[in-house]
Amino acid sequence: MRSLLSGLCAAALFAAAPAHAAWYEAKSKHFAIYADESPASLEAFATKLEKFDKAVRIVRSMEDPPIGNAGRVTIYVLRNEDAVSKIAVGKRSPIAGFYIPRASGSIAFVPRKTASNGSEWDMTADTVFFHEYAHHLMLQNTDAALPPWLVEGFAEFFSTTDFARDGSVHLGMPASHRAAGLFLLDKPKIEDLLTKSVGDDGSGEDFERFYGRAWLLTHYLTFDQARTGQLAKYVVEVRSGTDLLKAAQDAFGDLGQLDKELDRYLRSNRFKYISVNSPELNNVAASLRPLRAGEAAVMPIRIRSARGVDSKTAPEVAALARGVAAQYPDDPAVERELAEAEFDEHNYAASETAADRALAADPKLAKALIYKGRAEMMLAESRPKADWEAIRRNFLAANKLDTEDPEPLLLYYESFGKSGRRPTPNAIAGLEYALVLAPQDKSLRMMVVSERINTKKFAEAREALAPLAFDPHSSDSRQFARKMMDALSAKDPKAALAAVDEGGH
Repeated sequence: MRSLLSGLCAAALFAAAPAHAAWYEAKSKHFAIYADESPASLEAFATKLEKFDKAVRIVRSMEDPPIGNAGRVTIYVLRNEDAVSKIAVGKRSPIAGFYIPRASGSIAFVPRKTASNGSEWDMTADTVFFHEYAHHLMLQNTDAALPPWLVEGFAEFFSTTDFARDGSVHLGMPASHRAAGLFLLDKPKIEDLLTKSVGDDGSGEDFERFYGRAWLLTHYLTFDQARTGQLAKYVVEVRSGTDLLKAAQDAFGDLGQLDKELDRYLRSNRFKYISVNSPELNNVAASLRPLRAGEAAVMPIRIRSARGVDSKTAPEVAALARGVAAQYPDDPAVERELAEAEFDEHNYAASETAADRALAADPKLAKALIYKGRAEMMLAESRPKADWEAIRRNFLAANKLDTEDPEPLLLYYESFGKSGRRPTPNAIAGLEYALVLAPQDKSLRMMVVSERINTKKFAEAREALAPLAFDPHSSDSRQFARKMMDALSAKDPKAALAAVDEGGH
């Protein structure tokens, strides 16, 4: 989902957005949602997402600490599935919604409606979003390694959440969207399911087999009374380093028998679910505000930049941003978007100027401080007497505005390497805390791993690598992580760092 888009995508996105769209922002504890939608409908959507978050936390006994603005997941609501698909891959596809986890702010794109659904929020996109947000929550609770089937089975378990009329939230509902993989395709071997990652035969059938059976196994182990406690025992063994197959045999017993029980469980078609009806679910709220004219006008550009640009689309997006900035010269949000667009086109002096204009209008705009610092770092490469302390003050100021934002912390750390200095202990501590705040960001995780290797904290580096070594999707991530873990087990930091460089991190 990280592939960059063609010019077609940018053109389609801008064409799909009315020039005078009535955009609103809905902010709740965990989400910031932007939509061209009626306030009442948007508020209901935001409340639903908060109820989902709360219900999962209740069931999993998860803490819910305070978070800053940057800790919210930003959600962009597009007109329909086609708009989401085009911004995802540049063309029509089965993609109904997607999520990108990152330290600079996790984002999601969902459709307002499908062709067959003209009045309600699209449930297909809800399933996709809840699946991905379950990953987000899972990593917030622990960064320990879990096998791919459980990572995906966990996310599938929560993806089918239903909201009842009485206000309760139903978790673990049947995964009807996996019916094809469960009933029409050959099942994966139980040993393969328990020990391997998601396959890809090019048709998508391997994904359907794996996801469907992973959901079934997770659901069965959650609700079957005869197997109470087995899943917890299994997780403990896996985290202690036990071989995946042995951990499964120790926890579940005869795997052939388990496989037969799964078949019977599926055929019975009688699935339980967890009903959460707590007073806490009534204490979720969202604040709404209409976007200013400038904010609404620049929203298509913001969405495009948030998704990501390449060398072909960056100039087009920057040109559009300049046009909007000319119409709304005093709007800090417009200048902030222009700063990002100019940065993406490598116009670093123009990016710095736009960031300065944004800060003149709103000195507390943290993202403007971040782009000012980023632009100045790039300009410093051609300035022998660059003032690195002044550059770092941008990131320190941004951190002061939101101490729970990981991006200024990692940029502050990066500034030392770019200036040819070893990071200070304070910078290293900031980088470590950034990973606590954004454990789902793979690049940030690799930065922490490299730093731990440099300071000879081999056991800690190996621990941070574990989630990548079990990545259900990226074979490259798994390969490099496992290569590094082997080197770290042998206390060979050179080999481990070579693997980092080989992986392009």
